[in-house]
Amino acid sequence: MSNQAQDIKQKDFTSSWVVSSRFLFYVKLFSISAFLLGGCYKLYSYRYKGKPQVEVPSSTLYDPKYK
Repeated sequence: MSNQAQDIKQKDFTSSWVVSSRFLFYVKLFSISAFLLGGCYKLYSYRYKGKPQVEVPSSTLYDPKYK
């Protein structure tokens, strides 16, 4: 085998576990961070916006007021 063929085989993704494991590590790191950031953004966009004004009937209060 020539030097050029050996260099190509060393840089090939399928033949070198060092290159493939490094690549898969970065892919996994990117996908986990993208998933976490996307989840945080989705939770932030649907956050609780405050106390809504709810009208409570007077007959259901602790001291009910009847007509």
